[in-house]
Amino acid sequence: MVNKNKKIVESVPNYSEGTDGDKVERIVAEIKNTPETNIVDIQYDSDYNRAVITFVGTPEAVLKANIAAAKKAIELIDMNKHKGQHPRIGAIDVVPFIPAQNITIEECIKLSKQFAEEMVKEGVPVYLYEDSASNLERKNIDNIRVGEYEGLKETIKTDPERKPDYGPSEFHPTAGAIITGARYPLISFNINLGTKDVKIAKKVAKAIHLRSGGLVNVKAMGTDLKTRDCVQVGISNINYKKTPLYRQMELVRIEAARYGVPIVGTELIGVLPLGAVLNSLDYYLQLENPKKLEPKHLLENYFDF
Repeated sequence: MVNKNKKIVESVPNYSEGTDGDKVERIVAEIKNTPETNIVDIQYDSDYNRAVITFVGTPEAVLKANIAAAKKAIELIDMNKHKGQHPRIGAIDVVPFIPAQNITIEECIKLSKQFAEEMVKEGVPVYLYEDSASNLERKNIDNIRVGEYEGLKETIKTDPERKPDYGPSEFHPTAGAIITGARYPLISFNINLGTKDVKIAKKVAKAIHLRSGGLVNVKAMGTDLKTRDCVQVGISNINYKKTPLYRQMELVRIEAARYGVPIVGTELIGVLPLGAVLNSLDYYLQLENPKKLEPKHLLENYFDF
């Protein structure tokens, strides 16, 4: 039974490990063993060499679980040996705190700063992003990741603008640095293209990316899925209400068609809000009556007597 009175926080920590399942499980175990948390989704792969864990819980429990899992990741992951296609700056690349139920973004900002303070005790510098950011430039995670692990490892020491928000101006010897902050729900929805030419994926990604004149709220990158016979447009959507999933799907289809390439599949990382499903389903079904799908039209919503 859903407790609608509880304060619930969602968190989606990203760890720089996608090839060693045992290490991922040992990190995840720290979250599983924290009372008042619930694992929603676990995904990792060798192409990105990255694990993405989605879980929910009470504010105190989510903070405690993230601290424990981060300490385990610091113990297990050596960034000096890490290679992967996804931009990253450390063993625990990013830890977001997301308001899910009966909690404000301000409370999540406080949680992110408490997490940062605990990581400094482990000798890891921390950057704040999104709603926790110390300045407008750092609100966008891409700006923090400039140079990635290899580049930031040097510039953090010499460039005042790369100084972390918490901790020393020097990387942890093996764990690098961490990004944390409070944000609203983000949807990671990747689209696979029927070609092995990664240049096409990069061109399509550039066409839909906000910075290069694409869709508002959308960030995209083209990657080579070496374990499969296709390439991927990896997409992060930071506001599905203003930029619905169907819009990014159709723009990718249009751009890929320029090169004679079809969409061959999609991949959802983590979970997504019901509203994101409904607004895209509403578009594709082209319903005339009712004109808009809402939660009240779902049978399962009437099962809670």
